[in-house]
Amino acid sequence: MYYSSTIPQTNRGIIHLYIFTIHIFYVEIMTLFERLFKNKTKSANIVLVGEPNTGKSTLANKFSVDFTGNTMSDISEIPHETTEITTLEKVDFQVGSKKLDVTLCDTPGIAQSVDYREFMKHGLSQDEAIQRAKEATGGIVSTIKFLKDVDVALVVMDACLPPFDQVSLTILGTLEMHKTKTIIVANKTDLENSNPDLIRSTFPHLTVCGISALTGEGIDDLYSKIASVA
Repeated sequence: MYYSSTIPQTNRGIIHLYIFTIHIFYVEIMTLFERLFKNKTKSANIVLVGEPNTGKSTLANKFSVDFTGNTMSDISEIPHETTEITTLEKVDFQVGSKKLDVTLCDTPGIAQSVDYREFMKHGLSQDEAIQRAKEATGGIVSTIKFLKDVDVALVVMDACLPPFDQVSLTILGTLEMHKTKTIIVANKTDLENSNPDLIRSTFPHLTVCGISALTGEGIDDLYSKIASVA
């Protein structure tokens, strides 16, 4: 290092010490930042969305049990059993080297219309059925609004049914509009008449994962796909 001949030797030593101290301080600060950001777990807001009775709540419970040991949603054969968005926070999601702080959201089933008479077929009185229909309608509206605020959407479809309906197209179109990372979950592959390949061929531009939320078939592949896109 060049010093002016007018700077006394003592002052030169002080300058050396000052520069050395700044260097040590810089190294310590950079090391601290590296530790903070390297070890910081990425957060991800994951939503389960789809039509009624596609197995969203069954999948939510499978996910929850696998990573927390507890269930999170009620399950019923009655359509629109989930009428409000159910949230499970602070899920320690780890697949391989990928770690995520997940907030999992189970949403009400989306349908073109809600007929209160369908609830009466399951034993509800007319007043109860009308109230359930109102709640289901409100849940659909809330879910559609909620879709703009998620990181990853798991669109759950019944692999036993044709995927050409307007509801599925509306959900996928909404997610595409919001540029949301999307995985189609072709559920119920444990049933003999399931056809996840039909869903794959219908939506070739999207990731499709065939699973059985009930038996756990294909669930590890789904977790790997979530880890890869989140």
